[in-house]
Amino acid sequence: MESRRKVPSLVELCRDTAILNLRFMGDVGDTELHLLKDILPRCNIKELTHIEYSSEGRDLSPVTDDLWKRFYLRYFGEKNANTVINRMKQNKVVFKWRELYEAKEKELDEVINRTVKKINAEIQHRNQWNLQFQSCSEDPFSEKKRGHGEGIGPSNMKSNLMKKAKLEYRDSHEVKIHALQPNRLSHQSIPKQNNILPSSSDSSSRNGKPAARK
Repeated sequence: MESRRKVPSLVELCRDTAILNLRFMGDVGDTELHLLKDILPRCNIKELTHIEYSSEGRDLSPVTDDLWKRFYLRYFGEKNANTVINRMKQNKVVFKWRELYEAKEKELDEVINRTVKKINAEIQHRNQWNLQFQSCSEDPFSEKKRGHGEGIGPSNMKSNLMKKAKLEYRDSHEVKIHALQPNRLSHQSIPKQNNILPSSSDSSSRNGKPAARK
C-alpha cells in the first residue's frame, strides 16, 4: 500500500504562510513562543527589527536574543563580540544583544560621519590651496583690459611702448633741428662759383711778376 501523504495541520499552514510573508509581519504579541521560534529565525535584520518594535508590551528576547548575537558576530566580528562579553563579565552587567548591536551600529555610524567630515574638510582645503596656487602662477599681463578686447601681454605692452617712444622722438625739438640740417648743409657744401675762381687781378698778381720801374 502506498503511504498516505500527511495532511498539514492548521497551525503548520499558518506558520508556513507567516514565513512566506515576513516582510508584512508586525505585531506578534499574541503569537505563542514555540511558533515564533520557527518563524523569527527566518527574518533578516530589517524584518526582525520591525517585528520587535511593533510588538510593544512583549519581550521577545527569549527568542530573538540568540538571533541578535548571531547578527553581531556576522557584521562586527568575533573579536568585538568577545570584547563585549568580557566587559559585561567585568562590570557584572548583562545587556540584550539587540541593544549591543544597536549601540555598536551607532558607534560605527559616528566614526563614519567623522571620517567623511574629515575627508570633506581636507578636500576643501586642497581646493582652496589649488585656487591660491593658480592665482599666484597666472601671468598678471595675461588678463584683458576692462572694456577692451585687446590683451595687455608683454608683447603688446612692448609694442605700445615702442610706438609711444617713436611718437615722442618724432615730435621732439632735436629731431626737427636735424630735419632742417640737410638743407643747410646742401647750401654750405656747394660754394659759389665766383668764390672758387680767382679774379683776374688776383691771377695776374699771383702768376706774373711785378712790372719793373723804368
